[in-house]
Amino acid sequence: MSTPGTPGPSTVEQVLYEVKKVIVGQDALLERLMVALLARGHILVEGVPGLAKTLAVRSLAEAVGGQFHRVQFTPDLVPADIVGTRVYHQHSGEFQVSLGPVFTNLLLADEINRAPAKVQSALLEVMQEHQVTIGRETYQVPEPFLVLATQNPIENEGTYALPEAQVDRFMMKVLVGYPSPTEEFVIVERAVQATAVIQKVIDPEQLIALQQQADRVYVDPSLIDYAVRLTNATREPALVGLGDLARYVTFGASPRASINLVLAGRALAFLRGRDYALPQDLIDLALDVLRHRLVLSYEALADEVSADAILDRVLASLPVPELALQGR
Repeated sequence: MSTPGTPGPSTVEQVLYEVKKVIVGQDALLERLMVALLARGHILVEGVPGLAKTLAVRSLAEAVGGQFHRVQFTPDLVPADIVGTRVYHQHSGEFQVSLGPVFTNLLLADEINRAPAKVQSALLEVMQEHQVTIGRETYQVPEPFLVLATQNPIENEGTYALPEAQVDRFMMKVLVGYPSPTEEFVIVERAVQATAVIQKVIDPEQLIALQQQADRVYVDPSLIDYAVRLTNATREPALVGLGDLARYVTFGASPRASINLVLAGRALAFLRGRDYALPQDLIDLALDVLRHRLVLSYEALADEVSADAILDRVLASLPVPELALQGR
């Protein structure tokens, strides 16, 4: 997939090796982070505090040689704190632009649901267009660009529900759980030792080259059809014989779900060392790509039916395509 001396899947393994010097476990999160980087997507991470979400992103930024900024979202945050603003300099009598923390390669939006709607809307343009408009001027953020946002699922006081338009722009929503006792032992053991030094493996230009290689991974039309049928089944469960689920889903996934499922599956195939995608690549990422895009009804909340439970049934009812990959 790559010629000697150029970045390839083995380079991605080296990046993950460096990150795992300081991160114990969290293999799913790290894999999804790399998939998002390769597919140019953003990630929403939900988990209780203390699960090394911030450390994982900072470590990844060090390994890929990118800039890293962290913004702690609070109720008094304003859009200018995120994207920047024009500052008047009295000695020159002119306005100058002061760029905000979104001008980075990896942006950690910590506890993103603590900020009001104006701040969330300020993120929309940069997440979708990779640019920021300040006054009458438009400024491009550095490439590659990834937003990782975190949410705390156990605390609701002083939080705001994220707008659906913004949630839909996250390629994946990853749920992070507690480590196993064995993993936690290693975490504590490392905490009392000297901190490992993460080596820079690649630079942002080489990461862009990896993205371009991932773009060339072959995706069979039957996989695109599978992604579309899966997304449509979340809107109309009766299409796959699950009419009883219709009362639990107010709105199904948008077309962005189909797009992101294919893009993420393609990047995962590259991560796994293949130049073609398989149905399993899409299936492995389906919950992460779709769960945050379902708008559940009050009846689902009352019956304690989760988006994952609905998606598990939809996935089980949908036939998996068989690929004819001659010569691959």
